[in-house]
Amino acid sequence: MPLLRLPQPYDFALSTERFRAFGPDLANLWHEGGLHRVVDGRETRVEAAPGGVLVEPLDADTEPLVRRLLGIEFDLASFSRFAPSNPTLADIVPRLAGLRPPIAPDPFEALVSSITAQQVSLHSAFAVRSRMIERFGRRAEHAYAFPTRERLARAGEDDLAALGFSRRKAAYVLGLARSELDLDGLAALPDDEVKARLVAIRGLGEWSADWFLARHLARPRAWPAGDLGLRKAVSTFYAGGRPLTIEEVRALGARFEPFQNLSAHYLLVASRMLVT
Repeated sequence: MPLLRLPQPYDFALSTERFRAFGPDLANLWHEGGLHRVVDGRETRVEAAPGGVLVEPLDADTEPLVRRLLGIEFDLASFSRFAPSNPTLADIVPRLAGLRPPIAPDPFEALVSSITAQQVSLHSAFAVRSRMIERFGRRAEHAYAFPTRERLARAGEDDLAALGFSRRKAAYVLGLARSELDLDGLAALPDDEVKARLVAIRGLGEWSADWFLARHLARPRAWPAGDLGLRKAVSTFYAGGRPLTIEEVRALGARFEPFQNLSAHYLLVASRMLVT
């Protein structure tokens, strides 16, 4: 398998932890020690290797997507230099050395996934998401291609409800699929404009918009203050476990400027892996 070199340090197992933490993700499938994703109809396998990752097949089509999926655009070097200025990050970042948050490469996939995860546990969300992928996606060898916008636009509420979606979420997914919003064009817009266009779509609130900025566009200042997991993590590490409001968590984001996104990812992983 060809080697794709990555900025070091890089810990493949740690960086792909979220694809195993909440159950199988058929579009980003962990299988026999490697991550599988369908790229242009071909199943691509990524696995750990000294100095980077092994990718099969590795070519002009798969390399850009794999780099994006693995979060190469994040500036971890500058973040590591910033971390010592924050006592909590000064402890967490070295303990999670090599963590590079993965990115959802496709904007439609990112938004449908956020709708699926609204107000339910991530284990439940992953289960419903995988049933949808299995029903409407296309299988390669092990992994599935995420359903296209056009394919889901032709589905009905009953189809999604049968997979575990609530009627309301089914309507949100279909409304997004059938909308005229230029999802690819959002990448050219500033953060505030991206959020404004997203929240204008029924079913996409600030929480979904913040995670779109964080996990699809990899915007450095994205800070999903409304996320329950992040609120709990911030409470644990910065408030002695005292429950915090969304407004309090949003205000605390200023202390991570300009690395709110990476800070959120490190705090979330730390809360799952380092706090006992």
